[in-house]
Amino acid sequence: MASRLDLANLVVFARRPTIGVGKRRLAAAIGDVEALRFQRGSIDGLLRRLAGDRRWRTTVAVSPDRPTDWLGGRAAATAQGGGGLGDKLIRVSRRFPVGRLVIIGSDTPTVTRADIAAAFDALRSHDAVVGPARDGGYWLIGLRRSARGPLPFDDIRWSSPETLADTRTRLAGRRVATLRILEDIDDGASLKRFRATAQRP
Repeated sequence: MASRLDLANLVVFARRPTIGVGKRRLAAAIGDVEALRFQRGSIDGLLRRLAGDRRWRTTVAVSPDRPTDWLGGRAAATAQGGGGLGDKLIRVSRRFPVGRLVIIGSDTPTVTRADIAAAFDALRSHDAVVGPARDGGYWLIGLRRSARGPLPFDDIRWSSPETLADTRTRLAGRRVATLRILEDIDDGASLKRFRATAQRP
């Protein structure tokens, strides 16, 4: 029987795919309808690839907290709640008190099952794992319950080139694994790069 610390939970942070709710920078570049179409496609693709994998349990942390019917039963739902991103990450993380916990956003459509599996594997021998993002943030963070200690989400300069560096500072003294660099798609320039890469043979 697997120990409690072998339990693996994947949490996907996502805003409800509705015009005016999220992807505002992207919408400013390509329009509300196209931004919504991209957001829905990104979330649908991630859940299609990741939610059915039996190596982990997938939960979507939603904002706004209600309704959650747009998930269509594809994954469990939990509310992000109020406050800034750090507050939300702390609140949601504490709902998973044991095992290995991996958190990703829904703005990185290139995340694969292999990426998530690599994160959970890293947590067998490391206290934390991060997936760096091109903009200085990160597309994934994972923590191991046995060494989690204080959560590394306080005093972070979110949505800035210093986000990952600040988080690494909060993780000082812990064994931290690093995954491949990916890019969040949150504005017109990043979308253009994503589409150019997707069209390569």
